[in-house]
Amino acid sequence: MHDVLTDQTITHVLVPGTFDPITFGHIDVVRRARRLFPHVTVAVAESLGKNGTGPTFSLQDRVSLAREALGDIDGVEVRPFTGLLVDFANEVGAGAVVKGLRAMTDFEYELQQADLNYRLDPGVESIFVMSSPEYGYLSSSVVRQIASFGGDVSEFVPDNVVKALKERFKC
Repeated sequence: MHDVLTDQTITHVLVPGTFDPITFGHIDVVRRARRLFPHVTVAVAESLGKNGTGPTFSLQDRVSLAREALGDIDGVEVRPFTGLLVDFANEVGAGAVVKGLRAMTDFEYELQQADLNYRLDPGVESIFVMSSPEYGYLSSSVVRQIASFGGDVSEFVPDNVVKALKERFKC
């Protein structure tokens, strides 16, 4: 568990998520976190129980897609994790979690998660950034749904993800 020190500067943060798949909205949050902190770890969660069915892409595939999509950003690494987020933060030496917020519904969910994380480890800060207006509507689930019907998702995700979705949904 972290010691809660008021004079400790945070230099390493996590941007966690399922990233199923990574979108331009996720990339925006990562870039913004990187502007604020010198070291950002994108923490790709296993999330076996997501939406009652599990993720569309395997953990290995989601990590690979994220690494390729974020490869041009210095100071950013992508790592898979299982278990509690605060445990992973301690494992990698991250002092905070950065989450993007799109709407009030995101805020309510993320506040609940932040409160729980604080109870588990008060030394891991929670930091929220508002989504850019151009990505306020964007979610991985919407991208998956559009792709599953053969729709064009190229304005929502990087080229490597477009290709992976076409292969996954055979369109």
